[in-house]
Amino acid sequence: MNIPRLVIAAPSSGSGKTTVATGLIAALAARGLAVSPHKVGPDYIDPGYHALAAGRPGRNLDAFMCGPERIAPLFLHGAAGADVAVVEGVMGLFDGASGRGELASTAHVAKLLKAPVVLVVDASSQSRSVAALVHGFASWDPQVRLAGVILNRVASDRHEQLLREALEEGSGVPVLGAVRRSAAVATPSRHLGLIPAVERSAQALQAVRDMGELVASSVDLDALLALARTAPPLDGAPWDPAAEVAAAAGAVTGTAAGAVSGAPRIAMAGGAAFSFSYAENAELLAAAGAEVVPFDPLHDDALPEGTAGLVIGGGFPELYVRELSANTGLRSAIAALAGRGAPIAAECAGLLYLGRELDGLPMCGVLDTTARMTERLTLGYREAVALHDSPLGPAGTRVRGHEFHRTVCEPGSGEQPAWGWRLPTGSRTEGFTAGGVHASYLHLHWAGSPQLAASFVAAAAAIPLQ
Repeated sequence: MNIPRLVIAAPSSGSGKTTVATGLIAALAARGLAVSPHKVGPDYIDPGYHALAAGRPGRNLDAFMCGPERIAPLFLHGAAGADVAVVEGVMGLFDGASGRGELASTAHVAKLLKAPVVLVVDASSQSRSVAALVHGFASWDPQVRLAGVILNRVASDRHEQLLREALEEGSGVPVLGAVRRSAAVATPSRHLGLIPAVERSAQALQAVRDMGELVASSVDLDALLALARTAPPLDGAPWDPAAEVAAAAGAVTGTAAGAVSGAPRIAMAGGAAFSFSYAENAELLAAAGAEVVPFDPLHDDALPEGTAGLVIGGGFPELYVRELSANTGLRSAIAALAGRGAPIAAECAGLLYLGRELDGLPMCGVLDTTARMTERLTLGYREAVALHDSPLGPAGTRVRGHEFHRTVCEPGSGEQPAWGWRLPTGSRTEGFTAGGVHASYLHLHWAGSPQLAASFVAAAAAIPLQ
């Protein structure tokens, strides 16, 4: 399949690639093009802004969690029907999983996608030195095709002239745009990065429009489209959740069966408090035979009727702790579901919500654990092994995930640890399993472990409805 595509990268975090990538998606969409947005790495927040700009889901391409072999298929799946795809990188161009070389870096994904790279350079504090920086990035890895530069935070016409002259003289990489400093496109941040678009609604939509107008007036869209069209066809077929589940179900059940019968209803938490979820997770659940029904714990006082399983992803429950605590009807319903032995999978924010207390306020009480905010950030990729059987799979199940939080949980009694993994500082256990509940700080991209969906739906199908 041949989908025109670009990777938007940067020398480092903070260079403005999210503004440029989101603005480019919005500008191309304003031309009437169907734009497929993608994000390298585990980030949930940037794809939310991409989705607003494109009018279709923003999808992640994480070579650590999903495996390098799935990057092109996942891209082809997400970009089906698109005229062009824009892939925003992560951190600096060559920054990948710690201690693992190029794995999961923007450069690694660009090579897997055979995509040209456009480097967004923060030029606010330099002039001629920009040529040395771009030359270094262009020559570091000959397999990475650095095909253009977009200058960001340019101060004036004179500043732009100096930058262009230096790059023309010393880098051999064409300048495809120069973006002026603009307070209008600033996106507010807090303790874990940008504020998610779902929390800002009208303001986020206006910010995306402003980004689109800024990029449309500052970069050569025709040149970028022409560059995107130079990407060669990708071999192989698009990722297929049904095929993944069929293959995984054999490992889970010992048969070649695919989806279960009966379509058990899986409730999936969403809304402002639980906005972190990969689109492929729900697609795998549906492919495994489930009916996936979204609900919002901030507004719904009961689970969807007939719920046989519950998935609660990440987000920011600490910012909505009073509202979540006040929704006693839903908290009671979740506790009752857990009491029936129904499968519940919770990640990070979901773990906090299932506990007894969060910052001193009562939560669902499914787990005998209390949680609180701290100043310390826990961050990094993890290779984990399940220590006990759970709805996500038997003990010994191996996964790759990502941890990112500023809270801590004080364990109570009655739960067993969910995962074990090794760190440079030693071995660690994390998360909790109890009955049908699996709750952990570890974020998982189920495309990398499709057996999780097959196992979870099979567990839900075995729960008699009340």
